[in-house]
Amino acid sequence: MDVETKIDLALKPPTQEIVTRDELRALFETKAKPKHYIGFEASGLLHLGSLVISGFKIRDLQAAGCDCTVFLADWHSLINQKFGGDWEKIRGACAYYEEAFKFFCPGIKTVLGSDLYTKEYWGDVVRFSRELTLARDVRCLTIMGRSEKDSLSLAQYFYPPMQAVDMKWLGVDIAHAGLEQRKIHMLAREVFPKMGWKPPVALHHSLLPGLAEPEKSEGKNAGERENSGERETAAKMSKSKPWTCVFVHDSNEEVTKKIGKAYCPPQIVKGNPVLAIAENIVFHEKPSLRIERDAKFGGDVDFDSYAALEKAFENGELHPADLKKAVSRELDAVIAPVRKHFEKKRDLLRVYGDADSGA
Repeated sequence: MDVETKIDLALKPPTQEIVTRDELRALFETKAKPKHYIGFEASGLLHLGSLVISGFKIRDLQAAGCDCTVFLADWHSLINQKFGGDWEKIRGACAYYEEAFKFFCPGIKTVLGSDLYTKEYWGDVVRFSRELTLARDVRCLTIMGRSEKDSLSLAQYFYPPMQAVDMKWLGVDIAHAGLEQRKIHMLAREVFPKMGWKPPVALHHSLLPGLAEPEKSEGKNAGERENSGERETAAKMSKSKPWTCVFVHDSNEEVTKKIGKAYCPPQIVKGNPVLAIAENIVFHEKPSLRIERDAKFGGDVDFDSYAALEKAFENGELHPADLKKAVSRELDAVIAPVRKHFEKKRDLLRVYGDADSGA
């Protein structure tokens, strides 16, 4: 495969940003199998944003020849009080995440944080920490869903240095995450050269918005929040807001019901989660989308690109109900294999109690 094709795969949606494209090109030109990584805390059930969007990008990078790894951050989960800090539940969730990603992204490698951390690793954490101020560390706390206004344990302040040093110990060439992790990647790119370490290329994919109506930005800092991507992060599909999620375990009926209730006002494109799913999931897997409707409403119509679909919706040529019906159909086709796979592995979901609750 030529370098341009590899770059196209890396840039394919849901990719939103690569820092930098020139470095990525040089990497593909000089290394046959660049080492990729994406890390996850072990917490709630996987949903469209966490498994499908991330998994699609992993598949793209695998196709481009990358050696891809999912890092199961058990110690980070403990630090960030997932499952109330219950280590056994955290490890149980790690086993579930491992199974899900190995099924959705065949050939993926997984690494546990507890298997990576040695005395030498902790020495690098200390040395890395010497290169940043507490204020710089605090600015990165959004990577763990926290801010300087929160009451934090001392351990939580070590989270950013640990995440950065993880990349070094995994030998990462491409650090991949959702856009909400941008700050830690930029920190690594800033500090690694001071340590004599090669900084990774940073690849950030789009954050899939939740199904609820997005909150409106208000106040004098609204523009700053939007420019920094914080508004997008706040509106993302999150297991902490299960009513905004489509989980990969949802039944066909649940998918249809959730998409049917999703925020999708006529002719409104910005912040529309149904269109976002069409762009980042449906059109990732298929070259076209068929809208099925009665002849009195124009009959069936095929859209050969997301741009054409969006334009028709914005112009009022496509009704929200027809869009939702088509997106529900295609979305269920994507998650149905995952749902079926876990029907035979329900033991992995015991850590969540009532798995259908999205807890």
